[in-house]
Amino acid sequence: MKTFKLIMLKILSVDERQQDIPLLDGLIINREDDLYPNQWLIEAYVSKQCKAFFEKLKEENELMIQVKITKTENDPVVFKSSIIGINDIGTDINVLFKGEIDNKSGT
Repeated sequence: MKTFKLIMLKILSVDERQQDIPLLDGLIINREDDLYPNQWLIEAYVSKQCKAFFEKLKEENELMIQVKITKTENDPVVFKSSIIGINDIGTDINVLFKGEIDNKSGT
């Protein structure tokens, strides 16, 4: 497994609106698993004020998200993903996504 710092997270919607998510912290992990090639785990640590927004999104089977890792100047990558968990951590929450890179997005 390889782990990287999550620098930016955007939720992409079907009607091409984008929702920037203000991150407190985050990680992205390439599982490098033979059973699930190209599968990534993404953890976004955000304010608890975002909880209702993510709980509503969790109902969707597939989400398109855009992330940047390590440095802000890196190119963004689009993932087909789903929310697999929302957890209270003190006064904030973490949101766990499971996804794979969307090669159709041109990234």
